[in-house]
Amino acid sequence: MEQQNKYNEELMKFLDRGTSPYHAVLYMKDYLENQGFCELSLKEKWDLKKGERYYINLQSTLIAFDIGMEADHFRITGSHTDSPCFLVKPNPDMQEKNYMKLNIEGYGGSILNTWLDRPLSMAGRVELKGKSVFETETKFVDFQAPVAIIPNVAIHQNREVNKGQELNKQKDMLPIIGICGEEMTKDFFETELAKKIDTTTEEILSYEIFLYPYEKASYVGFQRELISSARLDNLAMFYTNVAALAETRASKSINMMIAFDNEEVGSMTRMGADSMLLSSILYRIANAMNMCEEEYYTMIQRSFLVSCDMAHAIHPNSPEKTDPTNQPKINQGPVIKLSYAKKYTSDSYSTAVFMQICEKAGVPCQVFVNRSDQIGGTTIGPIAASKLAIPSVDIGNPMLSMHSSRELMGAKDIFYLIQALKVFYQE
Repeated sequence: MEQQNKYNEELMKFLDRGTSPYHAVLYMKDYLENQGFCELSLKEKWDLKKGERYYINLQSTLIAFDIGMEADHFRITGSHTDSPCFLVKPNPDMQEKNYMKLNIEGYGGSILNTWLDRPLSMAGRVELKGKSVFETETKFVDFQAPVAIIPNVAIHQNREVNKGQELNKQKDMLPIIGICGEEMTKDFFETELAKKIDTTTEEILSYEIFLYPYEKASYVGFQRELISSARLDNLAMFYTNVAALAETRASKSINMMIAFDNEEVGSMTRMGADSMLLSSILYRIANAMNMCEEEYYTMIQRSFLVSCDMAHAIHPNSPEKTDPTNQPKINQGPVIKLSYAKKYTSDSYSTAVFMQICEKAGVPCQVFVNRSDQIGGTTIGPIAASKLAIPSVDIGNPMLSMHSSRELMGAKDIFYLIQALKVFYQE
């Protein structure tokens, strides 16, 4: 119980600090450095040594690995750093009936109404003029204050609201940031952004600023059995991957975790799973260890990938939404995700492997499949596996309210999954 509580407290601290993909990576970068990992640059030649631990910081994507003394295969866990949310558009200031609003764009598949009437803050990345056109100066910013809110329409003016209402992202989801006045003039948002990072609006070239719910992560329930937070999907899995990697040492494998960006919008980006990023890094590791091409490809076939993305638990008020015979429950262990339409990468072999890993770790294990009349989401698993042709399995911790601005998971399940992933790294 003590170790379980420790993991949960660390997770909630991470959830509160990981307010954008950039801040999540910054937090875990510091975590890895404290655990003895050394930074590598993709722009420099690598000189890798067996027995050493390394990480690569790509701002919104993070890779870390530990080279065993007798390594002849990879053990890889994968997750993603992004979550459904909203981003501020360029030239965002809008004045409407004495209100100052922001023009924003939806990112990923959010449950829109969960964003209404919540105090919101903002965090992200700003690009400033630098030494040359290709060397901009990057600043990270987090307002860490409730600076925006998306107000609902009163029930007196919308009597049908509880019968269901379709929200228009361009009309209904624009946040208020204040009341117009002398201080709220043109370029108000960029002026506040410049103040926060101690620069001028003239120096700001561009930005990626995410809105996020201001409330902190917390336990829920009289026995504290649940954890409520924003961004559980998928920072909870990012955390388990890093914690398991840090707490084990490789011997006959190269243990790796990779947290991609842009999973929620299809992964087809430079930092996404549908890029050459993972395969190029694996090849560079093999090359730095003086392996020939043939040795690299045989090494890949001896390797294994665990794609970690949160899973659906059976819902207490809508149990009919879950498959009749496969019904994952919160606090009953990690979930293997299966899809015969190959929305997930799991097959009978990889499923059997992960079941045995859980058994060896002494943790329970569950299975999820969608109802046959529902189309489920997908993960980085099939994408990464198709790039590498590597044996792989899709797993995740069970949760409720996936893609809500505030999600819910079990307080036992982080401990369970870290124990399983530690066995995975040590086998």
